[in-house]
Amino acid sequence: MAICFECENDLNIDIDEVEEGDIVTCDECGTEYEVVGVEPLELTKVDDEPDEDDDDDLLGDNEEEA
Repeated sequence: MAICFECENDLNIDIDEVEEGDIVTCDECGTEYEVVGVEPLELTKVDDEPDEDDDDDLLGDNEEEA
């Protein structure tokens, strides 16, 4: 069974009803996870805030194109 990384609550996920790319939410704390694999079940935490490095990379790419 999958466990929430934030509050250690059990995530009740029916593996037969999820697909890669689905978003599941912890009932206890509301943390969202993206399903990145189903056999075996693999989750990654969905970031609410984009990384500052990602913004810098986008600016760098745009500056080079201009």
